[in-house]
Amino acid sequence: MIEYSRDMRGIPLWLLREYLQELGGEVAAGGLITGEGWTVSLTQLEDFRVGSLTVGQVRLEMQSTEEAWGSIQAALEKKLLRAGG
Repeated sequence: MIEYSRDMRGIPLWLLREYLQELGGEVAAGGLITGEGWTVSLTQLEDFRVGSLTVGQVRLEMQSTEEAWGSIQAALEKKLLRAGG
């Protein structure tokens, strides 16, 4: 079993939950999102502040089988890719 934790900035919790559902996850009891071979917990964190700028943060904690890890990790990274200046 692989355990992975990551704090993400600039993506709202609702959108991250939607991405995980698009990847085959279903919302289960307690707000967990479960897919084939993986489970994710999302937690809204306090906003990250730099001077007067504030950015939302979400903690993603995932448990995954070795088999599911590669595909779910790669698919989620593609969804999280952002273009910008």
